[in-house]
Amino acid sequence: MPKITYLEDNGKSHTIEVSNGLSVMEGAVQNDIPGIDADCGGGMACATCHVYVKEEWFDKLPKKEDGEEDMLDMAFEPKQNSRLSCQILVSDELDGLTVSIPSKQG
Repeated sequence: MPKITYLEDNGKSHTIEVSNGLSVMEGAVQNDIPGIDADCGGGMACATCHVYVKEEWFDKLPKKEDGEEDMLDMAFEPKQNSRLSCQILVSDELDGLTVSIPSKQG
């Protein structure tokens, strides 16, 4: 199973194995990672699963859809490397992915 690392704003790191086909958000929720609330359950109707993707991984992810861009406009301090973790599906190619959780979600 691919390993995903979640970095809290306080510097605490959580590296967990997430099954292929789950989203990065689902992996966080199933493992009680603080700061990924996923209020809408992955329906892309909120921004409570907002993460910053490490630059070296950003181009390996599928492009953002317009709906994701719209939701990120409502997120806390969106940046160029912002993504909704519900829209990132885990696969073997993402083994080692690191995402950071914004401070207002932590």
